[in-house]
Amino acid sequence: MILSELARVVRSKNAGPTLLTIDVLFADQVDFERGKAALTARVVAARYGRVPDEVSIMAVASAHAVKIVLPRKVPAGAPGDKDVYGAQQHAPLLDVAV
Repeated sequence: MILSELARVVRSKNAGPTLLTIDVLFADQVDFERGKAALTARVVAARYGRVPDEVSIMAVASAHAVKIVLPRKVPAGAPGDKDVYGAQQHAPLLDVAV
């Protein structure tokens, strides 16, 4: 199974011009635990061409959610930016095995 099949919501957005935040929401505790185990800093960093130390992951059990924060490769609105709102940056995680 992959993340897009397990998670109810996978979305991204800017957290200021230099950071990207990704929210992954699950239906229940079982799915949350499974997703949380799969979404490590190492896995996320590899998907985004970053080092694990640049990736921050916070799991919120009460919301069945995982929040990921990492630096954008290009600041929002700068030359070369292809997604000024950061709304399409969650795609590299959709096929992570869970």
